[in-house]
Amino acid sequence: MEIALIHYAAPPFIGGVESVIDSHAHLMANDGHRVRIIAGRGEQIDPKILFTKLPLVDSRHEEILALKKDLDQGRIPKGFDSIVQKIKSQLIEIIGNTEWLIAHNVCSLNKNLALTAALKQISENRNKPKFILWHHDLAWTTPRYRDELHDGYPWDLLCTDWPQANQIVVSESRQIELAKLLNVSAKRISVVPNGIDAAKFWKLGVEGQEIYKRLDLIAADPLLLLPVRITPRKNIEFALKVLAELRKRFKNARLVVTGPLGSHNPTNAEYLNRLAELRRELNIEGAAYFLAELIERPVSNEVISDLYRLSDLLLFPSREEGFGIPILEAGLAGIPVFCADIAPFRELGGSQVTYFSLDIDPSDLAAQLIKSLESSSVFALRKRVLQNYSWEKIYSNKIDPLLKKG
Repeated sequence: MEIALIHYAAPPFIGGVESVIDSHAHLMANDGHRVRIIAGRGEQIDPKILFTKLPLVDSRHEEILALKKDLDQGRIPKGFDSIVQKIKSQLIEIIGNTEWLIAHNVCSLNKNLALTAALKQISENRNKPKFILWHHDLAWTTPRYRDELHDGYPWDLLCTDWPQANQIVVSESRQIELAKLLNVSAKRISVVPNGIDAAKFWKLGVEGQEIYKRLDLIAADPLLLLPVRITPRKNIEFALKVLAELRKRFKNARLVVTGPLGSHNPTNAEYLNRLAELRRELNIEGAAYFLAELIERPVSNEVISDLYRLSDLLLFPSREEGFGIPILEAGLAGIPVFCADIAPFRELGGSQVTYFSLDIDPSDLAAQLIKSLESSSVFALRKRVLQNYSWEKIYSNKIDPLLKKG
C-alpha cells in the first residue's frame, strides 16, 4: 500500500521525532509498502523511500513564523486562510492514491497551525487517505506552550478529536493526557511506543547483522557466549548440558560457540559430530549454535566483538588453558563471566568473575546462572528493551496490524 508520513522536518535533520519517522519509513518500506516522507526540511537518503519537500510544511519557514507571531498573541493573521489553502492544494496534489497519511506531531503542536488546518480540511473532505495522528508531544498539556494557545479556531484543532482520524500516542501517560484533553475514552487512543534498532545501536557489522538475523538472536533470553575452537579440552559438551538445564527455567536461552575446528588435531571433526549428537539428545538443536556449521571460514574479530555486545554472559568451561583472552574480552564488554576454576582463569579474573568446579553437576551450575540472571537489574532491563521496544517487534505487533486494520 502507499503510505505518506508528514512532519515539519525529516532526516538528515535529526531529532527525536525525525528519528522515529526514519525508523517507521524503513520498517514499512522493508515490508513492501510504497513510502513517502513529506517535510519542509530534509532530503531523500534512501532510494526505497521517496521524499517530497514542501517548504510551507516547515515550522521555520519565514511565512509560517510570521503567522505564528500573530497566532501566539491570539490573533488570526490576514493571510492565514490563503496559506492554509495553498498547503492543502499542494498536499492533495502529492498524496494522490495514498492509502494512509501519518501526521507526526503536527496535529498536537502549534508550530505550524496552517498545516494543521489544511490537514483537518483534507481529512473531512476526502475518503482517502485514511489519517493517523501520531502524537509525541501535546501543546495543550505542556506549560511552556500555554501562553501561545487561545480559545477557538485554529488553536482548538489541537485539543478536539478528529473523528475521521486514528489517534496514536507513544506512551500510556500520553494516552491518559490526550483522552482527558479530547474528552474521549482512552480506548479511542492507541499506544504505540517508540523503539530502538538494537543492531544499529550496537553498530553490528554486515556479517554480525547477518548472524543476528539468521539465528534470531533478539529472541535469546539469555544468550550465552562460548568463543572457543571446537576441540575437546574446551569442554563444550558441558556447556550444552548447562544450556539444557537452563532452558527449564529460561525456555529461550541460547548458546553460540564461535570457533572453527581446532586446527591441529584431525579428530576434532569427530568431536563436532559428537557434540551435534549430544545437542540432538538434549533437544536443544534450535538453541545451541556452532558457527563452524554455519560459516565456512573462521569468523572475524569484528564478529566476535559483535557477539559480545549481543550476549548476556560468558560461559567458559575449559579444562585447561594457558591464558584466557575471553575473560578479558568479557570484561571490556561488561558481561558476567562464569568460568572453570583453573589457575590461569583465577589469575585473570580475580574476584570479579564466578568460578565453578569442573566436577560440578550441570544442573547446579544452571541454578547459579538462574540466580545471577534473576537478581540482575541490568539483565532484566536489557531483556525488557529487546522484548518490548525493538523496532522489529513494535512494527510486527503494533504498526503492521494497524495498517492492515484500515
